[in-house]
Amino acid sequence: MHSYLGMTFDYRREGSVKISMEKYVADLLAAEQTTKTAATPATLELFSIDPESPTLDAGDKEKFHSRVAKLLCLAKRIRPDILCATNFLSTRVQCPTQEDLNKLKRIYMYLNGTTTLGLRLECDKTGMEIYTFVDAAYGVHADGKSHTGASISLGRGALYNRSTKQKIVSKSSTEAELIALSDSSGQAIWTRNFLLGQGYDMNAAIVGQDNKSTMTMIDVGRSTSERTRHISVRYFWVKDRVDSKEITLRYVPTNMMVADILTKPLQGDLFRKLRDILLNT
Repeated sequence: MHSYLGMTFDYRREGSVKISMEKYVADLLAAEQTTKTAATPATLELFSIDPESPTLDAGDKEKFHSRVAKLLCLAKRIRPDILCATNFLSTRVQCPTQEDLNKLKRIYMYLNGTTTLGLRLECDKTGMEIYTFVDAAYGVHADGKSHTGASISLGRGALYNRSTKQKIVSKSSTEAELIALSDSSGQAIWTRNFLLGQGYDMNAAIVGQDNKSTMTMIDVGRSTSERTRHISVRYFWVKDRVDSKEITLRYVPTNMMVADILTKPLQGDLFRKLRDILLNT
């Protein structure tokens, strides 16, 4: 076992490493005096914004910003299960409200019930493969924009995770998924090129997608209906990457789409199922 930058690396199980930050989490909870627990990091109203909620004063605003930054450090390192909620709150640090503070407290309550969770990275016994899951939640933000989630692993356990608001407004869920693929597949290609540069013989990166309409558009390389003709051709570079065998698309059912947990505040059994896959617990 090794400690580095607040993380503990446990190599005691052959072929895998578990990375945890239990002391970091304990310190966060102690500072906030958190006693309650919650089953998930956010409620279904995560992306909702109440314009009537009072704005925090200057002191609480600074404290809110600091708390979110600390959670983001944890989420980006080993706790991607809180990344979606934390990412949303990071967009609220300039003008946080009491509603935002309540959402922040919800994350702490969730962490209080899952203090021992960590990330386990494990090799795939069938050989080294790049598995990428890309998903989008259509129009969930107050300004009509969608949310992208992406996760990459080399076996089991996610070594790269992304949860972010899309920069443009899409007119359909198909377009939102296409934007997510365009914005996220580059990281899968970079990972493949990096491993090729280390001397590994890599197959095309596998990119999982749960929207068959999006997959059809990429396969055909053009719009397939009046509803999608407006979509800019710049997103069809994904087809070029498929044709060049750098990536290959694979259909993944929604209930197995790991990136779904990075796009929306899931609840119940589905949240726990995808969290366990993401963290490889």
